[in-house]
Amino acid sequence: MEFLDLVKARQSVRKYSQKSIEKDKLERCLEAARLAPSASNSQPWKFIVIDDPDLKDRVAKQTYSAAVSFNKFAHQSPVIVAIVLEKPKVITQIGMAIKKREWPLIDIGIAAEHFCLQAAKEGLGTCMLGWYNAEPIKEMLGIPRKKMLALLITVGYPAEGYPLRSKIRKEMGQFCSYNRY
Repeated sequence: MEFLDLVKARQSVRKYSQKSIEKDKLERCLEAARLAPSASNSQPWKFIVIDDPDLKDRVAKQTYSAAVSFNKFAHQSPVIVAIVLEKPKVITQIGMAIKKREWPLIDIGIAAEHFCLQAAKEGLGTCMLGWYNAEPIKEMLGIPRKKMLALLITVGYPAEGYPLRSKIRKEMGQFCSYNRY
């Protein structure tokens, strides 16, 4: 698959089939994330694969509430991946303090997208979730209190007939310029 075709095929999936994910496909997604670049090669992440159905459902339940129900689809995915922010290398920490930038969060975004692009290549669907109740999930997963749960990703086969949507994006001239703002 050509890279731009892969990028066009990758979308946030919010309806999954009950088909199990083959372990080799999931491991290729994790390998893609492992190979992602990071500031000073800090690799400031830990991926937790949640494939135990009961635990996965308990985590999914923490992604919505009575008032905010848009993540209820998380129950349908056979796997949820949690990404925990790990401490970056000292050189990165120094650079962050001097430049006032959070490079580890950028690094996690890159690793997460590597994971999701490989998932699309494998025929899997994903959806990155930023809305969740972090503390109960951290307790369920044994994540140390001082660590940050940075992101959740639902993973599974899209439900049969799930449409490949056209991407609605700004035109090139609306988001890009050369040499000046």
